[in-house]
Amino acid sequence: MPTDGAATQYTVLMTTTLASLTDLLTRQGMLDRGTDAATPVTGVSFDSRQVSPGDLFVCKGAAFRAGFLAIAMEAGAVGYLCDETHADALAAAQPDVPALVAPDDQLRPAMAVAAAEAYDHPDHDLHVVGITGTKGKSTVAYMLRAILDAGEPYSRCAIMGSIDTFDGVERFESTNTTPEAPEVFRHLANARDAGLGYMVMEVSSQGLKYDRVRGVDLGIGVFLNIGRDHISAVEHPTFEDYFASKLRIFEQSRVAVVNLATDHVEEVLNAAERCERVVCFSAGGPAAVCGRTPDVWAENVTPSCGFVSFDAHTPSWEGHVILGMGGLFNVENALAAIACCEVLGVGHEQIVDALNVVKVPGRMELVESGDGRIVAIVDYAHNVLSFERLFDSLAAEYPGREVIAVFGAPGGKAQERRRQLPETAARFCDHIIYTEEDPAHEDAAAICAEMLSNTPAGVEAEAVPDRAEAVRRAVDVARSSGRDCVVALLAKGDERLMHRGDAFEPCETDAELVLKALRAAE
Repeated sequence: MPTDGAATQYTVLMTTTLASLTDLLTRQGMLDRGTDAATPVTGVSFDSRQVSPGDLFVCKGAAFRAGFLAIAMEAGAVGYLCDETHADALAAAQPDVPALVAPDDQLRPAMAVAAAEAYDHPDHDLHVVGITGTKGKSTVAYMLRAILDAGEPYSRCAIMGSIDTFDGVERFESTNTTPEAPEVFRHLANARDAGLGYMVMEVSSQGLKYDRVRGVDLGIGVFLNIGRDHISAVEHPTFEDYFASKLRIFEQSRVAVVNLATDHVEEVLNAAERCERVVCFSAGGPAAVCGRTPDVWAENVTPSCGFVSFDAHTPSWEGHVILGMGGLFNVENALAAIACCEVLGVGHEQIVDALNVVKVPGRMELVESGDGRIVAIVDYAHNVLSFERLFDSLAAEYPGREVIAVFGAPGGKAQERRRQLPETAARFCDHIIYTEEDPAHEDAAAICAEMLSNTPAGVEAEAVPDRAEAVRRAVDVARSSGRDCVVALLAKGDERLMHRGDAFEPCETDAELVLKALRAAE
């Protein structure tokens, strides 16, 4: 890892070849057989549509077909990596193509190691910060990015996460929180080659469980919180598996940054002890937790409409912070970013100035009606923990207002949300509207109907599968109310893509939808 915020000048010192990959993977017990071909390997890809000349092509996935390998070779791939299950069929289809064959249970680790080697370990030339937690990953990533960029957008800090990806070369809206290992290392290499000094990345439980970040040298690993989420047959079978996957972030982190307010904090701290250094933070003041006194903490937290202020205490400075976005829970997120800056040696003024103006796309985004009677809050909240914290914060920031919520649940994963979210929202909301949220291969109307059936008795609720129509309906309900209202538009945030079937189709953001609905109602 470099010693300061500037990117290290990078010079290619070695050439990765099919033969050197064969030797490396064999020594690590990840390969059954390979090749002695001295062909240079300059990248790794698992998508035949995105192969570049010089790539090693990885044959993976339940939907993989031998024809994909033919397409990859035509695009310039120099060889392929596959598992034993597909080895004979691929050798018959492409008999003259160099092959690296891994045991079935080693294909993903081998792919990650090969990608790190092909891109010449770009993480070693960057400050890499990995952030995990059930909620808050995106917000902390954006806060830290704003601080590190020091008022000059996109000049120093790359980002990978659930909102977007920027690496100095590529910039696009993300569809996965943590991409597969070849993409992770490609983005790290782009950031290095573009002269950026930092990479801030969200690290999901799936990313940790399935080796997507294997081999990435995390200068800092941040653990924000843990709640029950992503429990399903296709994700994590149990909470224990989900939690254990999250804790793996410390296996590859030099410094651990830990929120002392997280559930299961003793287990988190025990796992963090394997790191060279542990830095703790707390939004609850200086009190010790599990024998650990926070290194970074807040007091005098004061919420207001659209922002929150607090007094921050760190080992190197103390001062007043005005956070340029609402949400009491965002104090914890800001402290996580401040704790990372304490490790990185970032100065007080740079931190305070950036947090004063920081905005996170789709996070606690405010849209108001002309008369102020309706305040719409756009947020990515999508699980029980984020729902509880958001609605608690809304009650403190907008006391006495009627609360109308618009949300859904995704298709094909996180099945528990269809029961848990209606039960959670019912404790806080006066009216609930269920709508489309990335249904994938399921029917959005059926998902909404399932959630409606799980709504506790006595709570006003309805299903409006079309998201634009659901937002208009929420504004109509608010307009007809005799009270001032908060309309919470949840889960999609600033996203402009809706996952339907195999496609990600363009859609308007929730902020755009509610602004149109408010204007039409005035």
